[in-house]
Amino acid sequence: MTLRVLGVDPGLTRCGIGVVDVERNRRASMVAVGVVGTSADETLDRRLLVIATAIDEWLDRYEPEVLAVERVFSQLNVSTVMGVAQASGVVIAAAARRGIPVALHTPSEVKAAVTGSGSSNKDAVTKLVTKILRLDAPPRPADAADALALAITHAWRAGTGAAVATTGPGSSSLTPAQRAWAEAEAKARRAR
Repeated sequence: MTLRVLGVDPGLTRCGIGVVDVERNRRASMVAVGVVGTSADETLDRRLLVIATAIDEWLDRYEPEVLAVERVFSQLNVSTVMGVAQASGVVIAAAARRGIPVALHTPSEVKAAVTGSGSSNKDAVTKLVTKILRLDAPPRPADAADALALAITHAWRAGTGAAVATTGPGSSSLTPAQRAWAEAEAKARRAR
């Protein structure tokens, strides 16, 4: 069984969108990735309409089972937070119209899931996303890589199936983050 997740790194200027398929053994494959851009010269309503239209097209085309969106977090720049929140609202509403569940993940959750450390920088996330998805080149810009990281994070956190074996055939293809996640999940099950 494969789980298809559409990840969104929301923003008014650049909204990263990525679709991944994740198998029960947590092997992830990129389906599509892109960035929807809007100009700061446009009115807010036009910018949100561009994002809404693009999200509608991606949801209709790729038919994800779940949508993973970066959770808005507090920053000193209120206008940036507002733009991210507005873009997030448009994305979440589009999923809700289709009955697609939405999951919110903080940036530190995403970094921890993909790299093993919640304090990793964007370059580390991009590098690991490239490795996890077995891509020939890193997704650019960073918003695209972040969208893919969100999708991967949700699939891994949601538990796409049985735990990944950390030893035995095929285990060498797991990243350190995947191994750590699988080991933590197995330990939690044993503690129950």
